[in-house]
Amino acid sequence: MNPSPPLSRPFDRRQFLRFAGLGGAAIGGAAVLAACSTGSPASTASTAAAAASGSFGTIGLALSWIKNVEFAGEYFATEKGYFTSAGFDEVTLLAGGGQTSPVETVVSGQALVGLVADGSQVGASVSQGAPIKIIGAHLVKSASCLLSLQEKTPIKTLADVKGKKIGLQASVIPEFQALLELNGMTIDDIEVVTVQYDIAPLISGACDAFCSFATNEPLIAEGDGYTPVIMYFADYGLPLVGDAIIATEDTISSKRDLLKAFLKAESQGWADAINDPAQSATYAVTKYGADQDLNQDQQVAEIKAQSALMVDADVLKNGLLTITDDLIAGNVKAMVALGYTVTADMFDLSLLNEVYSENPGLIVSLPIATTS
Repeated sequence: MNPSPPLSRPFDRRQFLRFAGLGGAAIGGAAVLAACSTGSPASTASTAAAAASGSFGTIGLALSWIKNVEFAGEYFATEKGYFTSAGFDEVTLLAGGGQTSPVETVVSGQALVGLVADGSQVGASVSQGAPIKIIGAHLVKSASCLLSLQEKTPIKTLADVKGKKIGLQASVIPEFQALLELNGMTIDDIEVVTVQYDIAPLISGACDAFCSFATNEPLIAEGDGYTPVIMYFADYGLPLVGDAIIATEDTISSKRDLLKAFLKAESQGWADAINDPAQSATYAVTKYGADQDLNQDQQVAEIKAQSALMVDADVLKNGLLTITDDLIAGNVKAMVALGYTVTADMFDLSLLNEVYSENPGLIVSLPIATTS
């Protein structure tokens, strides 16, 4: 795994994500599930301390990826003291990008809360019996998309893929097949071009479109002088949330005050991050991701692209990290289409609802960006 910064080649974030979830087991089965019953000693101790002194102590947050601008809200919550004000001595940010998924880290008790890049990865784990729930999400619109180029063969709708050469990583084919079937098509309607994680085949014309993340590969294409055309999977039946916030059922039932304090600080941090993309990038480049050789301008572009997937009309009304009932239903339908046995019970938004009910001032003015 090459932890090179986004916009370098090859960009391999999706290789890690697909390893962790879609089309395969998201957690290591019974061995991991057996380790999930009590949580970490540190979290147990911190809960006892909270009861005695009003402090939640130190907890771990399992990130879904390396420490780049994707987690700017967590950086702001740390730097501006929101986690401290909420009662935490520290929220330790545990970088992802290795072969252990955030689900495994949370279920095994190494972290109390986790961020899972794609909601379907949580669905895969729940389908296998993992006792976890989604309690919020950074992205209310999945970044998964088809990237094509205006200067070559622009593909603006799913109907446009018929007869085209579509670049898919082998592990993504089941997802794309589900997308086609949800829309009355089959994999035979396209010519599959097996690709890796570099957009070179798209640039060369070996494929007409390339499965990508809207926050990454389109920026690479734009940097190469092309006009990216993005077709979101979410617009065609796979409206999966991204960077889903997860906790175990036990934590939700026994540490509600702790989780609510965490979510409040998260909301505050992300409001700052979205409103200040330059500082978001600076935190990533100069401090939290200083060992990743990140580029300031690229990180600004990435947080702006990510913010467009975090803020919509419902979020402006209900607050950051919230997920509507309709979006939950859409996620469940999509996960079932992907072959997972899940219900709406895998989501628990009661904590966030209480946070915003008790702190209506958290629903702040945010720039709303379009993803169309």
